[in-house]
Amino acid sequence: MRGSSSTVVKTGIGFGCCLAMIISWSLHQSVLLALFHGVLGWFYVIWYLLFIR
Repeated sequence: MRGSSSTVVKTGIGFGCCLAMIISWSLHQSVLLALFHGVLGWFYVIWYLLFIR
């Protein structure tokens, strides 16, 4: 298929983002930290599993 391309658009928040926000809220009870950790997503979740838990 020469000359054709496909793109995938993702909207909304992903599972990693949501999980990071829930973990952050349960630890800190801070909306700003939850939003920041939500942006980090899976990186924060993995960091939490390795170092905090």
